[in-house]
Amino acid sequence: MFARSLAKAAAKPAFRPAAVTSVARATFTTSAKRFEPEVPVVSYGSGQRVEERLSVPHGQSGPVNPPGGDQMKVAHPLGPNATQHLTPTLSKFTLSGKVAVITGGGRGLGYNMAQALAETGIRGIAILDVQEELGDNAARELSEQTGVDVRFYKVDVRDGAGINQTMQDIVDHYGALDVLINAAGIADSNIKAETYPHDKFRRLIDINITGTFLVNQAVGNHMIASGKGGSIINIASMSGSIVNYPQEQSCYNTSKAGVIQMTKSLAAEWARYKIRVNSISPGYMDTALNRVPALEAQKQIWVQNTPQKRLGDVDDLNNLAVYLASDGSAFMTGNNCIIDGGYSLW
Repeated sequence: MFARSLAKAAAKPAFRPAAVTSVARATFTTSAKRFEPEVPVVSYGSGQRVEERLSVPHGQSGPVNPPGGDQMKVAHPLGPNATQHLTPTLSKFTLSGKVAVITGGGRGLGYNMAQALAETGIRGIAILDVQEELGDNAARELSEQTGVDVRFYKVDVRDGAGINQTMQDIVDHYGALDVLINAAGIADSNIKAETYPHDKFRRLIDINITGTFLVNQAVGNHMIASGKGGSIINIASMSGSIVNYPQEQSCYNTSKAGVIQMTKSLAAEWARYKIRVNSISPGYMDTALNRVPALEAQKQIWVQNTPQKRLGDVDDLNNLAVYLASDGSAFMTGNNCIIDGGYSLW
């Protein structure tokens, strides 16, 4: 239902100013008299750009999903003898004896996916993050929850030499490197393309695209050298396939489209080495970073235009990550898995 482009809007109007206004009235004018903050909303119809402002009632900045949806969950390890009782099909979804690297694993979706891997019999997890305190706490908590050998490595994904050394340190410690979940990235939003600061544009591209490549390259080299291959999972976004609404974020969308195409390219090049490269493209997720008053008006619009009528829970990516990391997806490579509650259908 959201506008993808001016051409598509002209052929099948996705957001008409009147429709946006009616949603705003139905959602925001039923209670409080004082509204804050105002959020810019841009819609396209008949080839014209219309900018409006929606307001959020004061004091109504709670989550869209039921309270507690973003609370930290506890991971539970797979019992030592559990794999003996699994069917051949289910056993393919375990990671017994494997070692995984997760960038951006200090918090949020990266940490939740680390928890998921820790529940599937994995032997070791290396959490990489630029924020030392978050990374240290995440590694300690996950190790205490599951008994898995979880270690934290502080690194900036833009630092190629640092990434290479970190991967070598990981292989030296664990003796292997089988899975990569590349979740490190940043997002800028509500910035018009015509006034986008050049330094901000370059920084986001450097982290989201160059950083993704440097990590892929370093991990790929170790997987090639091992002769065993492995599974690489890049976290892209539905924003790499559609244009988001109402926020304007041309740089982020561009960067995630680049991650998707990079994933396909590496999958084609590295298939000969038994390395599978896939990407996960999440839709709007109900993470702690999205639970701020300034986003409340936008979240109402996101939910309204998602067929499932909700944001993604913080663990909604977990099973997909396990699937792509495991032999359950042994014949899948170069695939971009959109998981967005149906948002990109409209």
